Amino acid sequence: MSNQEKALEAIKRSAGTEAGEYGIDGFVSHHLEELPESFWQKHLGISAPSNEQVIGLLVLREKWDDEEVYDFTLPDEVTDYVVSVSFDDDGQVEDIVMES
Repeated sequence: MSNQEKALEAIKRSAGTEAGEYGIDGFVSHHLEELPESFWQKHLGISAPSNEQVIGLLVLREKWDDEEVYDFTLPDEVTDYVVSVSFDDDGQVEDIVMES
């Protein structure tokens, strides 16, 4: 499994946990409030997606090579926010945070 795949799995596992509060959960709730129904209709065919469906839309925006960090966001450049996953020197997920 690549680190990009590990990062996405870690995001999914953190949802609904204390760790997810300032990461993926904040990201999802912000975008459910801010994005128009038309965005969700276009990508999911529904106007009010579940948290899991929003997480399923995440795409890699950027990988920072100098550090093992992966930034994920929603498609179509609809937001400046990312969920950033960083790895430690041993290849373990170190942190998952929402950034802008």
